Amino acid sequence: MKMTSIQLKRILDEQLNRAEWRTSFNRDKDTYRVEWRDTHQGITVTLPNVIAKYEQKGNLALDDLVYYITEALKIMNQSPTLEGKEKSVFPVIRSTSFPTETKSGIPLMFTEHTAETRVYYALDLGKTYQLIDQTLLEEEGWTLDRLKEVSSFNLRSLDVTPKQEQVAGNDFYFISTNDGYDASRILNEAFLEEMRFNAKGELAVAVPHQDVLILVDVQNDTGYDILAQMTMKFFAEGRVPITSLSFIYEDKKLEPIFILAKNRPTPKNDAEKDE
Repeated sequence: MKMTSIQLKRILDEQLNRAEWRTSFNRDKDTYRVEWRDTHQGITVTLPNVIAKYEQKGNLALDDLVYYITEALKIMNQSPTLEGKEKSVFPVIRSTSFPTETKSGIPLMFTEHTAETRVYYALDLGKTYQLIDQTLLEEEGWTLDRLKEVSSFNLRSLDVTPKQEQVAGNDFYFISTNDGYDASRILNEAFLEEMRFNAKGELAVAVPHQDVLILVDVQNDTGYDILAQMTMKFFAEGRVPITSLSFIYEDKKLEPIFILAKNRPTPKNDAEKDE
């Protein structure tokens, strides 16, 4: 007998019963939400997708779901000690071809991300921002670890409500608020985990330029081809282009799709297109 949403809700209520959390069930949308009572930050899960995974993997699917919800909520509740200009510090994604120092030869602060992307750090100045270099970091008395911690905290405060479109049986999601940090939302691990758990197929992600984050619930091979074409188009048109490659998100890792293409019967080879 197939599990119902009500039955799944009861299971999750029992396993996620904590005084500091609040759970809710939206019968109309068939979704289940867990959030912190004080901040209202939380995770929303689409129950039919969880049920489908339960039918494939059994209780392991539920164990994984509870684990990732718990970990994601922990991440959301991390509150580093902030001072000075900390609320104006954000991470920004750039390509690996982006300069690693200023025109004056001062090293820019960055961390590695993928083979195609790096994470730089910016001080938001309102209508623009300044990339943080070594001199500014030392003047503020900060370390790179502190910079990473504070910027990650601020990133999690940004809205991650995507616009959705269905194309050829694949669900495409777009975040494009033009706040300068759309692509940076690829660093929001709790958000990516939520999208992955709600995906019917594999979750693909792309950051063709600074002002867009594309996520795709890929449910057939056509989805990869459409994403490749779309990413290339956005990359060519973007004000601050990042990468024309897209990624598969699995096990908290981003793997370029062209590496996996040899295992897929897709009609086009993304690796050849980018060369």
